[in-house]
Amino acid sequence: MSFNTFGHLFRVTTWGESHGPALGATVDGCPPGVTIDSDALQHWLDRRKPGQNKFTTQRQEPDAVKILSGTFEGVSTGTPIQLMIENTDQRSKDYGEIARAFRPGHADITYHQKYGLRDYRGGGRSSARETAARVAAGGVARAVLAQLVPGLKITGYMVQIGPHKIDRARFDATQIDQNPFWCPDASAAADWAVYLDDLRKAHNSVGAVIEVTASGVPAGLGAPIYAKLDSDLAAAMMSINAVKAVEIGEGMEAATLTGVENADEIRMGPNGPEFLSNHAGGILGGISTGQDVVVRFAVKPTSSILTPRQTITTAGEEVDLITKGRHDPCVGIRAVPVGEAMMACVILDHLLLDRGQTGGLRGQIG
Repeated sequence: MSFNTFGHLFRVTTWGESHGPALGATVDGCPPGVTIDSDALQHWLDRRKPGQNKFTTQRQEPDAVKILSGTFEGVSTGTPIQLMIENTDQRSKDYGEIARAFRPGHADITYHQKYGLRDYRGGGRSSARETAARVAAGGVARAVLAQLVPGLKITGYMVQIGPHKIDRARFDATQIDQNPFWCPDASAAADWAVYLDDLRKAHNSVGAVIEVTASGVPAGLGAPIYAKLDSDLAAAMMSINAVKAVEIGEGMEAATLTGVENADEIRMGPNGPEFLSNHAGGILGGISTGQDVVVRFAVKPTSSILTPRQTITTAGEEVDLITKGRHDPCVGIRAVPVGEAMMACVILDHLLLDRGQTGGLRGQIG
């Protein structure tokens, strides 16, 4: 059985390994007549690519995307779109010592236990490099959304690194692209730079929390019970390599609130219903409310570090292992554009599902 595909109508299949000749995505279900420009797709990949600053892996990959099928004269044809990204800076020799030893915190041991073999060169399919294909597919989804829902906007940013959180009172969206952390709090970003540089020099790593917001999402996307918008978003974000937790709206904090505090009250505005708060994260009963859809996910610390860790070999021998190579001290940094891409794919998928089921009809209020 193959589980390399996600989506219902807008379906994305990713393929390839971190140290193979190439990786990519096959995008099926893209409506015809949408402008699909490789330069536009490249814009999103450039935001994710490695080696852009000292806080990310120094692997130098141009992540140049090639469109192999599914378009004609720059427009989608309705047939599968094949996207390819060549790997050009692999250093498989860096992984020679782990051919027999399992890296703690990695999927090495579970891949071996399940399949009886594994690609030890950077982790193969379990490598975060696989996410480049998702970002390329997300670029296609964004192009379709721009045509179908012009006002929809997806924005990702980091809200926490290790124990250090942003100050929501200082939230400034214009700062997101002004620092290497996609951080909307300039003061926090400056502190994080010092904190992460110290960790990097100490041969250590740290986790992070990413928030992705979609504004301008039409009300009515998603369906009960097994096609909830939030359940598909949670699955999409959890499928990102190194993600260990996902929240919608208040998430786990909702358990600390009372019913009076948590209920998003409603009033009638000039253009329809208006919610007075958004604890639900823009989704009720699995269906979008028209408010901002808010998702957060936690990324674990990079497991590949230069500090010795205890492990075993395939023969069962106990050894201490240092994972050599070029690794992110905080892989969460490059997860921001990946989260945005997954949001775009899921929102578009549910938009197409809704058009197929309801034709876009909506219950009238007022």
